[in-house]
Amino acid sequence: MAEEYDNFPSSDKNKPPLYIFFRNARNALKLDELGLEILQIALPASLALTADPIASLVDTAFIGQIGPVELAAVGVAIALFNQISRIAIFPLVSITTSFVAEEDTVNKTNQEAQQLDGYLESGDAENKELLPKNDSGESGFRGSSYESTKSGNERRHIPSASSALVIGSILGILEAIILITGAKPLLDFMGIGADSPMLIPAQQYLTLRSLGAPAVLLSLAMQGVFRGFKDTKTPLYATVSGDLANIILDPIFIFVFRWGVSGAAIAHVISQYLIAVILLWRLIKQVDLIPPSVKHLQFGRFLKNGFLLLIRVMAVTFCVTLSASLAARQGPTPMAAFQVCLQVWLATSLLADGLAVAGQAILASSFAKKDYVRATETAARVLQLGLILGCILSITLSVGLTYGKVLFSRDADVLHFISIGIPFVAGTQPLNSLAFVFDGVNFGASDFKYAAYSMVTVAIFSILCLLVLSTTSGFIGLWVGLTIYMSLRAFAGFWRIGTGTGPWEFLKR
Repeated sequence: MAEEYDNFPSSDKNKPPLYIFFRNARNALKLDELGLEILQIALPASLALTADPIASLVDTAFIGQIGPVELAAVGVAIALFNQISRIAIFPLVSITTSFVAEEDTVNKTNQEAQQLDGYLESGDAENKELLPKNDSGESGFRGSSYESTKSGNERRHIPSASSALVIGSILGILEAIILITGAKPLLDFMGIGADSPMLIPAQQYLTLRSLGAPAVLLSLAMQGVFRGFKDTKTPLYATVSGDLANIILDPIFIFVFRWGVSGAAIAHVISQYLIAVILLWRLIKQVDLIPPSVKHLQFGRFLKNGFLLLIRVMAVTFCVTLSASLAARQGPTPMAAFQVCLQVWLATSLLADGLAVAGQAILASSFAKKDYVRATETAARVLQLGLILGCILSITLSVGLTYGKVLFSRDADVLHFISIGIPFVAGTQPLNSLAFVFDGVNFGASDFKYAAYSMVTVAIFSILCLLVLSTTSGFIGLWVGLTIYMSLRAFAGFWRIGTGTGPWEFLKR
């Protein structure tokens, strides 16, 4: 394996693993080959990732014109729907992206090897001995679950893509059943009891929006496939089309038809099915979704790594859901303000998830080829860009949210609480960006076990902080607790790479 490290510059070989965070930092914004590849993946991915939270913000803005009770009710329902969806979505999308990127890389390598085999067989056959041998002693590189396509015009055979769509469909149906049948007890857990004025509008919104859960899971599974292909433009076009439909239908259903919060939910469900149809139409043209047999599907591999990420996402979900529940227990006014701040906090932070997607796709391909130089350069670049993005978002939000908060509510008390939350929403953006990018770096290296166990440790400490601080300091305490939570997430990422452990052990060689 020594030759895989010989390509490192001599100046880097004696540096500690922590040096990766500063490697070529002066070139962080340089649009070289790596910079352009990251940009081409990250920009569409960021726009697509923020489109749905922006659509939720549009819902929030329209519903805020109805009244603070409806705004708070929908805030709880959206938080509940998003967090339960995230339990299924996050493991599925993350694993799909990595597996598809690996399989696509192997398939392309196979095609190149087959072309070279054919050239040597028709020409200088004795040079065939120079080709690397696989485990079976054959020339070329084999490793796909079944033979890759021989022509670039044919649809690709990607077992993980078929597996992701089957699993996504099943999970979406299960989520819809759980949310519809358990809407009332789930809302009660969130602090909206039978005597709360928020119960009826929250239950109406949650029940109707749950009908779109199958479309949400299926479309995000397909987005994971496209990300694995390093194609983030197709998901962007589909997402923007669906969310534009949502924005157009919102005022019609809410105010013209006078359906209130139910109208907002119906508009969102229609948009989700539109996104799923567009993505499926595009995917069928590129991938043969029907494998030769069931044995070619990757269910065992998905379940093994999916369970690890399920543990991780449950820890993340519980922290965010708990914070929303604690805010709801403080009353409709603090909850309405918390909903606005939380949606902005998550929507802007997801911009960094675009960098995470780019890092994950490129790293998965690099590790599949054992190109550790490329892996090191990619990790360093996306982390540096994440920090820069976080600082830009921090400045932008501190100004924009101060003057733009009136778009979400006209209630003076709600606006007062929003003002309290602005310093936390804006100030934590650098931490949020790094935490999200570290997720992509870990997943690109298939470091799913560390990602799961480190997040459980972070969640346990963060939950204790949220419970104590919300009791002693109220609304401010909630945001202090969330700041601690994001700080610990970022630190966990620094620790793994900075110590050169796990898949990053090569940094110590």
